[in-house]
Amino acid sequence: MDRRKSLKLLATGAVAVPSLLTGCKTEDKKDVPETPKFELDRNPAEVENEKRLLAMDKFFTADEMATIAILSDIIIPADEVSGSATDAKVPEFIEFIVKDMPEHQVPMRGGLRWLDMQCLNRYNKPFKDCSSSQQIEMVDVIAYPKKAKPGMQQGVAFFNKMRDLVASGFYTSEIGVKDIGYAGNKPNQWNGVPDDVLKQYNMAYTEKQLKECVNFDSK
Repeated sequence: MDRRKSLKLLATGAVAVPSLLTGCKTEDKKDVPETPKFELDRNPAEVENEKRLLAMDKFFTADEMATIAILSDIIIPADEVSGSATDAKVPEFIEFIVKDMPEHQVPMRGGLRWLDMQCLNRYNKPFKDCSSSQQIEMVDVIAYPKKAKPGMQQGVAFFNKMRDLVASGFYTSEIGVKDIGYAGNKPNQWNGVPDDVLKQYNMAYTEKQLKECVNFDSK
């Protein structure tokens, strides 16, 4: 079930969403998320929207979140390069996304219920309570659209959405960025068009161009 390489292709088009901020929990109080802070890459309106979303009640139940966590780590498990999807807080990302983009709520909840019903019929228990081998067996039924049997379309659609959300969450996290090996923009030094290319087109730099625009002393 190693899909990490293919999922990296999805990262290029992934929508960056602000990471969830971890809240603190006491025995007497609900989880209270840390107040988002204004940063250079987020304007005040984005911060206010994040505050609103974090203040909302949780959408997924504890059982649903457990299923999402298992699926997330099946899709992107830990390997020698980096941690798993849950290490990157992908389930929390998905919780955030379905509140920020409510159109995901019905497909996600419906898909989770479909998955549990399939597992109840096959194994007499919901997905999260199945053995690891049973979970993988169930995922294999819906993970490959071209191989899926008739009647599995709803599960295939759900898993496609789940895979997209997991990839988006993982590859916009700090762990995922390191996994890709993205180094960001770095300053470099350009010393002009190579001599062989200039000769190919019968061109050459003038002394003024060489002095002012092309050659730089390396330090």
